[in-house]
Amino acid sequence: MSWPFRLYLGLWATVTVVAVLVAVRRRRTLPLVSRAYARGLTRPWKLVTFTLAAGFFVVIAPYSGDPTWDAVDAAMMSVLTYLTAPFSVGTLYRALRGGARAGDVFVAVVAWLFSASWCYDGWLVFRDGRYPPTWASNILASSILYLSAGLFWSAAHAPDRGVVFAFMLDGWPAHEEVSSRRVFWVAAAFALLVAAMMAPFIANALGF
Repeated sequence: MSWPFRLYLGLWATVTVVAVLVAVRRRRTLPLVSRAYARGLTRPWKLVTFTLAAGFFVVIAPYSGDPTWDAVDAAMMSVLTYLTAPFSVGTLYRALRGGARAGDVFVAVVAWLFSASWCYDGWLVFRDGRYPPTWASNILASSILYLSAGLFWSAAHAPDRGVVFAFMLDGWPAHEEVSSRRVFWVAAAFALLVAAMMAPFIANALGF
C-alpha cells in the first residue's frame, strides 16, 4: 500500500477514535446514544424494512459483479447505516438551521463517513492487503444511499403537522408520533431511489 493511502488510513482511523471519545464524553446529551433515539429505531416498520434491506444487500453482494462487495462489508455498512443515518442526517439538517452543536456535528460527519466509506475501505485493506481502487467512487455512491436511508428512517407523522422528517420536530429525537399510512408513501419514494441505484447489481446477479 502506497504512503498516501497509509496516511489517509491513519488519518481517518484517528478521526474515528476521536469521534468515539467525543461521543462518550457527550453521552448525556448526544442524540445518537439517547434512549429516545433508540426507541425511534425500534419502531416495527423500521425494524422490518431494515431486516429486508440488510438481508437483500448481504445475499446479493457476492453475485453483484463487484469484487469489492461481499457479505461482510454489505452487512457492516447496512447495520452502521441503520444505527447512525437518521442521527447524522438529522444533525446536519439542524446544523444548517443553527440548531446543532459543533461536537454533535463532528460525530455526525464521522459517523456518515465511517458507515458509508471508511469501514468498507478498512475491511478491504484487511481482506486484500491494499487500499481499494474504488474508494473514491464508493464515497459518492454510498453517501447517496446513506442520505436516502437517513431520510427514509426519519419519516414520521406528527399529529399537528402531518408527514414530516422527525428531525424537523421540536424535541428531536424525542417526539410524539402516530401511525399513518401516509408515512409509507414518503418512505417509498426513498426506497425507489435505492432500488434504482441497485438495479445494475440486481441485473448482474440475475444474469441479465
